[in-house]
Amino acid sequence: MNADPKTESAVRLTLDRLAGVYVTRDAAMMRAVFAPDPDVVMYTPGAEAIVGLSAIVAKAEGDWSRSDAASLTYVWMSISAAGPVAWAAADADFTVRASGRQTTIPAHITFVLEQRGEQWLIQQAHYSFAAPPADNAGS
Repeated sequence: MNADPKTESAVRLTLDRLAGVYVTRDAAMMRAVFAPDPDVVMYTPGAEAIVGLSAIVAKAEGDWSRSDAASLTYVWMSISAAGPVAWAAADADFTVRASGRQTTIPAHITFVLEQRGEQWLIQQAHYSFAAPPADNAGS
């Protein structure tokens, strides 16, 4: 069931804030968009379930330490909701620069969010590569 416009806007704001984290590498912002619950979970390519907010932030900080810059751009997104729960599916592009090379990786991402007060927090995130990374060296 499609989310109403107010819910869609609020969920999109949370997901846009998450996309901003990839650029700013702001661990505090990452902590602000994910639920602080012990069972919050994220799957990324090549990783087992990353459970708990501290583990999710540690994973991100490890990724940041291996790259010079990164960004996440949503290409397409669908947001649905029922009550205080929303789910989103997105096609996205990760662009990563490391060791003088830039690579864009198409990805599929799904999210489950919960509304707490006026804020929507990510409870689950699952990232998968849509295709083998396209090497854009020299871009």
